[in-house]
Amino acid sequence: MQISPNTQLPSLPEVTLRALEACRKEDSYRHISDIISADTALTAQVLAMANSSLYGRSGEIRSAEQALLRLGTERLRTLILTAALRQLMFDLGAGQWQQLRDFWRHSLTTALTAKTLATLTRYPSADEAFMLGMLHNIGELIALKMTPGNLQQEYLDHQAEIGAQLAQTWGLGQMAVDAVRYQKAPASEIRDAAHLVKLINLSTRLAQSDAAGIAAAGTIFNLSEDLTRELSLRINHDVSALAQSLGVALEHAYDGQKASQTLRNTVIRQAMTNQALSLADGSGPVLASTVGNLTLLTGCPSLFFRADDDVLILASDSQGEPPDMTIVATSTGSVLTQSFRDQKAVLLADRSPNVLDKQLMALLSTSSLTAVPVLFEGGCQGVFVIGTDAVNMVSTLELAEMFCARLSHLIASKESKNQGDVTAGDIDQALARDNVRRHIHEISNPLTIIRQYIYQLRGRLENEQVREQLDIIREELERAGNLLVQMGESQEPTPNTEEPTNLNRELRALHVLFQDSLFRDGDIDCDLILSEESTDLAAGRAPVRQVILNLIRNAVECMPDGGKLKLASASPVWQQGRQWIEMLIEDNGPGLPKAIQSSLFKPVKSSKGVTHSGLGLSIVKQLIDDLEGIIGYRTGSSGTSFRVLLPAVSDSSKGPT
Repeated sequence: MQISPNTQLPSLPEVTLRALEACRKEDSYRHISDIISADTALTAQVLAMANSSLYGRSGEIRSAEQALLRLGTERLRTLILTAALRQLMFDLGAGQWQQLRDFWRHSLTTALTAKTLATLTRYPSADEAFMLGMLHNIGELIALKMTPGNLQQEYLDHQAEIGAQLAQTWGLGQMAVDAVRYQKAPASEIRDAAHLVKLINLSTRLAQSDAAGIAAAGTIFNLSEDLTRELSLRINHDVSALAQSLGVALEHAYDGQKASQTLRNTVIRQAMTNQALSLADGSGPVLASTVGNLTLLTGCPSLFFRADDDVLILASDSQGEPPDMTIVATSTGSVLTQSFRDQKAVLLADRSPNVLDKQLMALLSTSSLTAVPVLFEGGCQGVFVIGTDAVNMVSTLELAEMFCARLSHLIASKESKNQGDVTAGDIDQALARDNVRRHIHEISNPLTIIRQYIYQLRGRLENEQVREQLDIIREELERAGNLLVQMGESQEPTPNTEEPTNLNRELRALHVLFQDSLFRDGDIDCDLILSEESTDLAAGRAPVRQVILNLIRNAVECMPDGGKLKLASASPVWQQGRQWIEMLIEDNGPGLPKAIQSSLFKPVKSSKGVTHSGLGLSIVKQLIDDLEGIIGYRTGSSGTSFRVLLPAVSDSSKGPT
């Protein structure tokens, strides 16, 4: 059964709309890739193009984001617009829309499960696992657009082989091909299979939310039932949140007709914008020559004012030869000068027009105005003034803004000496930036666990003042997480201008925080012994605080009847020719059972009862590895101690803290 790698497949119109909007706004690659990765059809098209012979050897792409980096902005924009146009060709009935929505939910659930399991089981590429989770059942999507009958059933019966064939064609590698091919193999038969094969197989089972999947988790990865259920609940929540952000209804009957109509209107507008720009005369001043194209696009008469320092000169008129008109841009009151100064679109709307506004309306023979600037290299190159009316003002503004954004990009492309050329060095640099963003993104993920823990702690407290303090802490954690994500989405790594993370300060702050809450509730006597030397760390505050929180919580929960806890720092510590800061967290609990000591940092076992999943120490180990630190432990009948070594800052000239 031969399947073309460029087979056209239906997408949820809401997802395609978000992708088009992200491209129009020139959002970050991270944001665009997140949207595209959430749809099987779009992911398939991106992979098919990026791994084709047009862009180098196949098999080099292992995630949607890498594919986008290879394609570049313009090719990506064209691909999504083309996909949207093809999407309009699918005539799906109500029942098929429902099936498409259910297919999307299952694929996304599988992909998020695969990514989570990949992280917990230390598979080196969680993004690859996510991508295969989205693509594993692509055969079902191909069958969905067919008329019910024997051929459709044949595709459904062989969907695993169809997916494997496409993965082979796209050059995703033999392990990826096998992962798709053996997605339905019995759990007992793949215990010794490759890591990626086990990830996809288990993820497809867990996405079904049945008892067989829970049992398979224990067979394939030794995951406890509690941990598996906790992961499934979290992933279902993530799927619901993503669906809500995209405007996809999960709880009710789904019909994509309304979203398809919105997509149709959006595609027509963007296609018209591209067509209007392609008609621009390449000779003469480019901006002035495009005023006719803008009028063609909006259906409204237009003027273009060229910027010359602080002077605006009327350069072109869509209705004929422009009159002589020179405006001092520092004057106030008109939509033209305000748009130039503020570098944003301005509507006349209900404001009272001044004399210049009235002149412009007279030139255009309209009852209202819209001014839209053309921005390039941080400055305003000129302003389009469009004649409109109250009824069409908003839609005209939307089209004009798209036109000016594309025009600015066109100018930038013409200014570039290497227009359209993407070298191997460019790709290497882009992938290096991708790696930086990915690490920052992963550091931000554990913040969710802290917020959930604080929420649970808040519910156990009756003191309203303490509750308010915990609310502040949660808000700050939310802000920190958002900042990390923003850093990860920036095109270039943001230099770290913050002061170094100080271990003593973090230990002292958390010691105070827990004195009247966690320690008091657990009847814990905690001693704080801090080094008198500098404890500045070459590490970010968020991951360091996450490590401390998890180790403290783990120690307290191991002493259900109360006990003693010791928090200590030591500095400097020299080991392996390098300077470190030491942190010690020690309890006098019963010690760790021998049965779990050999796999202590793996997220598969817990000695704390059915309410705990064993995730805490696994997260600690991952974070410390990311920080290039070292963790060790000692345990026995007299208690357990964890010793953590974290790199000190290179310049340790600061005094005691």
